[in-house]
Amino acid sequence: MADTPAPKYATRAEAITALTASGQPYELTQITIRGRALRVFANAPASLRELYAAAVSDKTFIVYEDNRLTFAEAWREAGRIGHLLVHDYGVKPGDRVAISMRNYPEWILAFMAITSVGGIAVAMNALWQPDEMAYGLRDSDAKVLFADQERLDRLAQIADPLDCKVISVRATSATVASVALQALLAAVGDVEMPVVDLAADDETMIFYTSGSTGHPKGVPSTHRNVLSALLSWELDLLAGAELAGLVAEPPTLQPAGLLAVPLFHVTGSNAIFLQSYRAQRKLVCMYKWDPERAAELIEVEQISSFTAPAAMTGDLVRVAKQTSRDLGTLVSVGGGGAPRAPDQVKQIEASFEKALPATGWGMTETNAIGTGIGGLDYLGRPASSGRCAAVLDLKIINEEGNTLPAGERGELLVRGTSVFFGYWNRPDINADLFDDGWFRTGDVAYLDDEGFLFIVDRIKDLIIRGGENIGCGTVEAALLMHPDVHEAAVYAVPDDRLGEEVGATVYGAPGLDPEALRSFLAGHLARFEVPRYILIANEPLPRTASGKILKRDLREQAVARLVTEVA
Repeated sequence: MADTPAPKYATRAEAITALTASGQPYELTQITIRGRALRVFANAPASLRELYAAAVSDKTFIVYEDNRLTFAEAWREAGRIGHLLVHDYGVKPGDRVAISMRNYPEWILAFMAITSVGGIAVAMNALWQPDEMAYGLRDSDAKVLFADQERLDRLAQIADPLDCKVISVRATSATVASVALQALLAAVGDVEMPVVDLAADDETMIFYTSGSTGHPKGVPSTHRNVLSALLSWELDLLAGAELAGLVAEPPTLQPAGLLAVPLFHVTGSNAIFLQSYRAQRKLVCMYKWDPERAAELIEVEQISSFTAPAAMTGDLVRVAKQTSRDLGTLVSVGGGGAPRAPDQVKQIEASFEKALPATGWGMTETNAIGTGIGGLDYLGRPASSGRCAAVLDLKIINEEGNTLPAGERGELLVRGTSVFFGYWNRPDINADLFDDGWFRTGDVAYLDDEGFLFIVDRIKDLIIRGGENIGCGTVEAALLMHPDVHEAAVYAVPDDRLGEEVGATVYGAPGLDPEALRSFLAGHLARFEVPRYILIANEPLPRTASGKILKRDLREQAVARLVTEVA
């Protein structure tokens, strides 16, 4: 970007109105989908397949250790996988195909293939333990599963057989019945992506999100849901440039993003991976988070953008102050998954030569978009999550359902084109989620006079640990599986690095040992779900008159005790 004499528009609203007017590339028009009147991008790709095909070029797309693929090579490899899914595995439009692995290139290629042949890609949490994997595969009724060695080993621990064919990726031993992807591709040869009719409002993916109670819930999204999110981010970037008085110049370097968050989260998939196609952005994948390695990759691969939860961006800030690596190509440090402490917002600006901080609020249910904020706006309002995306609407309501004015706190509701239509296989709760098209987020928030959103609390009993959503009910259920645990309450404990840690107060038979409980939980929960803090109560947990455990009281007692112990 280069400076121009003056910005074209005085306000963001003016810029959005002009950029989405009739005849403009980001023209918005209104249509009705499943009874909802929605604003849609008139010039959006009709499907994810069209997005991929339009991006084919000789520019570098995927980088993972020594593996490098151009956009053209990735499309060709995805076509071969699509061919074997259709012709060897009988995948038809609407069939679910699951992916459970690290951020390997094969994750991306499998996702491209599944969504291009009409299948529904099920992005399974790679940290799930055997019980959770079995639930996800059965709940989605997956026909095929792509899995790496770690996931194959967990599959082998599932007692009851699954009606799902397994394709192994980068596996070193056959712990379950499976066929290696490389062997399948060698047999397929050089073939094209099968031609399948796709519609914008066909479901194309399912991501699982942890709720406050029970099992994770599947969030199905259509092609239009996802593409609306991608174009909304582009529109916000363009509007911000117009307001700043900047004009686009041909880049001297190919844009490059560092993928350090899991692809099974919408931050990793939508905000980082899927945004790369139209931007022709190189995607550098990490096996796992390592801030020193991240600094090395930023220097070597000339990374321009990094988006991650606050815990990870905080790690990078600390490394930036210590390393001799050249991080000068980094121009954006985005957030997602969990709020960022206001002090870290300022540290990002101070720690990098050119990079400015950015963040936003979104959910799996909204395909990761909702609000966004960056640059000087963010530095001036470090506690804010930004202003609403053009294809969405926000409002704050009180307990009676009345819309509240600016500055007043209440429950945040959202509606619009990127919002899902209901959880997979959950008619029991879907009816209560929406109010005339408005999705009840469960977040307590307020909007200021300029439309900036501030998230202040959560109605839902949910812990966000470094961007990972952890349902308190899920952890409580696992604790209660232990024969000596009689009662359990799980809650969030503030943590400087991760935002929140998992805490639990349990009551049971004499001699309960926290370390023994953690060892027990390791077989039933993902590692990040196992409580860091376990307090043993000497008497039954306090309850309300209606029988509910006074979790807030227990949390306050636990936090006070931990603070005293640290002091």
